[in-house]
Amino acid sequence: MARRRIAVEDLEFHPLTPERWPDLVDLFGERGAWGGCWCMWWRLPAAEFDRLRGEGTKRLFHGLVEAGPPPGILAYSMGKPVGWCAVGPREVYVRLASSPQYRTVLAPVDELPVWSAVCFYVRPGYRRQGITVPLLQAAVSYAASCGARIVEGYPVDKGWLPAPSAWTGPVETFRRAGFVEVCRRVPHRPIFRCYP
Repeated sequence: MARRRIAVEDLEFHPLTPERWPDLVDLFGERGAWGGCWCMWWRLPAAEFDRLRGEGTKRLFHGLVEAGPPPGILAYSMGKPVGWCAVGPREVYVRLASSPQYRTVLAPVDELPVWSAVCFYVRPGYRRQGITVPLLQAAVSYAASCGARIVEGYPVDKGWLPAPSAWTGPVETFRRAGFVEVCRRVPHRPIFRCYP
């Protein structure tokens, strides 16, 4: 697919409210972003996610959007949805605490309440154009408007990653968005924070 050149300053950002659900469906496509995820991977224990993946996760995520509050931010270019960032209170992302893989590596840094920006998706043809930095900044602004005083992210620090492996965001995105590294328990998985 040919790359579309966009001007970052022309991007618009909006929380995912029920009336914007069709925009998310358009952005995620038939595969639900990555492999039928529908942004439920962090929200479900592994076995439940595997059982529901696809139409089940789509249905669950639609229910979350309908119930509110908005579970993340959509980016638009010329009215077209081109990007997504999931953000919410850390405790809604149960896999951070339940997964043997993450409950130690990404365990809480301290006892302070935090919001987490856990996932990004950018439409093919719009990638590698600088969308994720302002998208993350918009997610932080949204979290702050909901009372968040700390927003965390969990990028993978392994250099360049193909798009399917970069869904938690690259380290450089967090640095450029004003986050600072606060913890690194294994070499490739830091925890970044910002204080809106």
